[in-house]
Amino acid sequence: MRRFAILTLLAAPLLISAPLLAQSGGPSVTQTGLNHDTFDTTVRPQDDLYQFVNGTWLEQTEIPADKSNYGAFTKLADLSQTRCRAMIDALSHQQHPDGSDAQKVGAFYKSFMDVDAANQKGIEPLRVELEKIDALEDRTALINHMAHLMTIGVSGPIGLYVSQDAKNSTTYAVHFIQDGLTLPDRDYYLKRDKKTLQAQIALIEFAETIFAAAEIEGGEDMATAILDIESKLAQASWPRVKIRNAKERYNKFTREDFPKIIPGVNVPQWMGLLGIKSPEYVIVNTPSYFEELKTIIADTELQDWKAWLKFKLINVYEPYLSAPFVDAGFKLFKEELAGVKEQKPRWKRGVDLVAGHGDFGTLGDAVGKLYVERHFKPEAKAKMDQLVQNLLKAFADSIGDLTWMGEETKAKAREKLLKIRTKIGYTTKWRSYEALKVDAADLVGNVMRSQTVEFRRNVQKLGQPIDREEWGMTPQTINAYYNPTKNEIVFPAAILQPPFFDVNAPAPLNYGGIGAVIGHEISHAFDDQGSQYDGDGNLNNWWTKEDAQTFAVLTEKLIAQYSDYQPLPGRNVNGKFTLGENIADLSGLTIAYKAMGYEALDPAVKVADWTPKQLFFVGWSRVWKRKYREAEMVKRLLTDPHSPSRYRTNGPVMNIDAFYEVFDLKEGDALYKPPSDRIKIW
Repeated sequence: MRRFAILTLLAAPLLISAPLLAQSGGPSVTQTGLNHDTFDTTVRPQDDLYQFVNGTWLEQTEIPADKSNYGAFTKLADLSQTRCRAMIDALSHQQHPDGSDAQKVGAFYKSFMDVDAANQKGIEPLRVELEKIDALEDRTALINHMAHLMTIGVSGPIGLYVSQDAKNSTTYAVHFIQDGLTLPDRDYYLKRDKKTLQAQIALIEFAETIFAAAEIEGGEDMATAILDIESKLAQASWPRVKIRNAKERYNKFTREDFPKIIPGVNVPQWMGLLGIKSPEYVIVNTPSYFEELKTIIADTELQDWKAWLKFKLINVYEPYLSAPFVDAGFKLFKEELAGVKEQKPRWKRGVDLVAGHGDFGTLGDAVGKLYVERHFKPEAKAKMDQLVQNLLKAFADSIGDLTWMGEETKAKAREKLLKIRTKIGYTTKWRSYEALKVDAADLVGNVMRSQTVEFRRNVQKLGQPIDREEWGMTPQTINAYYNPTKNEIVFPAAILQPPFFDVNAPAPLNYGGIGAVIGHEISHAFDDQGSQYDGDGNLNNWWTKEDAQTFAVLTEKLIAQYSDYQPLPGRNVNGKFTLGENIADLSGLTIAYKAMGYEALDPAVKVADWTPKQLFFVGWSRVWKRKYREAEMVKRLLTDPHSPSRYRTNGPVMNIDAFYEVFDLKEGDALYKPPSDRIKIW
């Protein structure tokens, strides 16, 4: 379920040369947790910290054929996936009580791994749903059927979910969002450069291929109609920069105002089909989109809409159908849009389906319980607790040191900081899968039932107390996040591993790794969007007018810095779109360095000739090593609110005085900025 909340995820000068990297007399690689084979000592850290720490790795590492990018995050994700496979595969070969989580995990995986059955069935598992679409006789029936499709995971032009009300965080509310695009972003439909035109052609070819595989006639004409519909939806859709603005996307409509949301659609009746009793109000994220949707619905032929719904249905379920469908999906979504060379092995796709891949999958928490039992050490949580406390203390101290913020705003900032809640490792309240029926011989049915269970899980929150124990990620996820409406920072178990975190590693490596990640997530409470929420999670301005204006000036400078970066010829980073993450990187790294100062570090003790303060910045740089395929980079520049890894490393350090001090940067060094130009936010 796509949500437009801020759930923010996460990757003479001192000449550093070979003698500084010497291992003689110092700790070994395994003792320090630092592998110097990744370094490129022909580059100076003063000129390019990212290349200096990761250059040899970047030169020698090939992106695996089944991936669009590869780096520290993906390497850990592979480890997590392998661990989950061992548990899931074992369950699939054992007998378990019917209806138990173990039975469901094993049976779901077994149903996916039965490729012969999927190939024999072809399109048949979707036959009944396709016939329902064929039977639609008018636009009212069409709109109503979109509600049914939503319950089985098929998106239409109207998106809906239940989440906290940003202006009343103790209440759940219904949110309406724009939806329905197949390509990753509206720009894929609206731009006319070579890459986006290729993507449009690939979308048409994908539609023609899956219609042919489903033995549905008229595929060529229907494919053209599908591109036309989605191009109109794209034209009406808000750009991502606008959507990330918390105030812009908060538009409250009372029950009496419902007819204004989607003119011509009986909104209360439509929500009733989703099992939602007409609430007193709803929140519409993109109101102008829905105003234009009325015209798009009316001006598009019913047969074209029916073709589009068939396409959307098959598109969602193609990974669980026969080989022609799976191959077509790979060609569009992986090969064309991400540059991937080979399909993932089926076991990897099966593990992703069951355990999740950045999401909850179908049984993510059931697998998560096992993951925690086998792979999460209690001492890791204890060490993390201490790190978090040091980061929070450093943030509190830094607020007091700010010269650009007035005392009234500082008091509110401290109040919010004190209310931040921390979650580490895993949830205390696992998801229940009691309502999910799993049949080892019914893959598509399993997926449909899972989609329905998860949809019901979401909408049934309406009218209930806020679940403060709910997590937005599984323990096996390599990520972290800040949730502004709950004012919480969350760190799943799987990210608490090297290179981010190691209980046996030198403190500077941990502070440069997971410490900066902790600081990053705390900083989201005070970035350009998170700072609009108060300590109770409400969208509520707590800034004085003067401080808000000063903050805006600082962020404009950061926008300009990152907008100048060009990872591909003619394609720059969108400084406005990535602003929140860039603020969090800069602030998080600054705060982590300050927090490291609370540790009893002996400056005379070096790790392979690194001083503790130098080691901190090395630790920061190494966690962001990553290679991208060109198509993946194009997509990320449009859809990812994070800057590419090179700029996540080098961009912040250019603004941090400590980096200049420990590496003795001088004017003329590539990463040098005059003191007056350095951007200091938190």
